[in-house]
Amino acid sequence: MGSLKKRSVNLAGHATSLALEPEFWAALDGIAKQDAISIAALIQRIDVGRGERPLASACRVYALERAGA
Repeated sequence: MGSLKKRSVNLAGHATSLALEPEFWAALDGIAKQDAISIAALIQRIDVGRGERPLASACRVYALERAGA
């Protein structure tokens, strides 16, 4: 996997920066497209259900779960 790429997203009215490997961003972009929502909406969905897990970890796990891993 490559180096981390940062993106800014707005979660609950607060700007947040999220760093993931490009491969995970590609997977999340594909999921958002498949679900016909924005990447921000997808990350908000993940954020709501992540519990105590860090957001970046929750995004990676979500991408893997959706991939059927």
